[in-house]
Amino acid sequence: MKSVYDVFRERGFIEQITDESQIRELLEEKSVTCYIGFDPTAASLHIGSLVPIMSLAHMQRHGHRPIALVGGGTGLIGDPSGKTEMRQILTRDQIDHNAECLKKQLSRYIDFREGGAVLLNNADWLTQLNYIEFLRDIGRHFSVNRMLAAESYRVRLEKGLNFIEFNYMLLQAYDFLHLFKNYRCQMQMGGNDQWGNMVAGIDLIRRVEGETAFSLTFPLITTSQGNKMGKTEKGTIWLDAELTSPYEYYQYWINTEDGDVARFLALFTFLPMEEIVAVKALSDARLNMAKAVLAFEATKITHGEAAAVAAWKASAEAFGVRPKEDGFFPSSTIPRSAEELDTEAIPSLEKSREALSPGIPAFELFHEAGLCASRGEARRLIAQGGGYVNDRQIGAFDEKIGLPDADEKGEIRLRKGKKRYIILSVR
Repeated sequence: MKSVYDVFRERGFIEQITDESQIRELLEEKSVTCYIGFDPTAASLHIGSLVPIMSLAHMQRHGHRPIALVGGGTGLIGDPSGKTEMRQILTRDQIDHNAECLKKQLSRYIDFREGGAVLLNNADWLTQLNYIEFLRDIGRHFSVNRMLAAESYRVRLEKGLNFIEFNYMLLQAYDFLHLFKNYRCQMQMGGNDQWGNMVAGIDLIRRVEGETAFSLTFPLITTSQGNKMGKTEKGTIWLDAELTSPYEYYQYWINTEDGDVARFLALFTFLPMEEIVAVKALSDARLNMAKAVLAFEATKITHGEAAAVAAWKASAEAFGVRPKEDGFFPSSTIPRSAEELDTEAIPSLEKSREALSPGIPAFELFHEAGLCASRGEARRLIAQGGGYVNDRQIGAFDEKIGLPDADEKGEIRLRKGKKRYIILSVR
């Protein structure tokens, strides 16, 4: 059986590690406790957090113990890593609310039942620290010169680094020490921008406990076109269904660029690598099927199978696609056919018969439906051939759309480009 280290290597999770041979041996020979910190500056995580979340899930699947650490304490300070400006400092009540939301969200990916993963909030120990004792017992182990050489601080020095942020490395290092002493946590994992903070924690454990700890970082995930993952014209793709619906979440994944499909299947699903490797040789319809598998599996992991099936059905109906069984991805649970396809999961807008009777200019309807941010954008979109009604290209931006466009179910399909649909229902 492959070790979790082998899984991380072949699926593309590893950017930097402190000692490859020792970490490989550690993960192959015994159960290891590891941790990743999650920033509670919002009430939901987003797609950018999926690589760390999936890594914890892989660790647990291979018999290791993950600790998901919600940064309720460090969130009161703000992490300067990867930021050119100081983060907004939230109140304790805001942080506590967000931390509770993240706990519930992480529970969908990792099993926190007794004997499983551990969910902690560093506010439980950081807010209890005595500042003088902390400086005497912990601060004395840190070299200011080495701290200023860290990438996270060096970038911020150009615009100004305040003393509150300067303390962040000490607090994160102390987290690692606390978890090492109380939970025998030997490994910290996280984004590559955290490398300096992780190494500081390892050094602190060595100085205080005289023992060795380890770190592993993940690459910053961008698309093959160099775009930051998880950002769309509508904004951030959240893991909370109230902020990003399962249908919108599914659509994000099914619109993955061709060059990213195999890589994203490896990172964001649990499908066997033997099947994923075959994707690199696919094109056209079969590559589109692989995108549907990616979308279905990613949505199922985040929102559950029922939501994934509903999103798949709605997407198939919207795009007029009924996938057929072709033997590809036999381990996937994606439906291959459906007797009844529905549109319940697709974003919708209701209009009265009276309002639609005289017809509504297309550009006004596209703006009202949320397909365009302004009427001007809607005019330009339609004038450039990017607006559709019932899969028919709209000829003019002021073309009237009304009752004659409704089907037998009283629905009108509005589409922006190839990707975004709205169902207009006549009531």
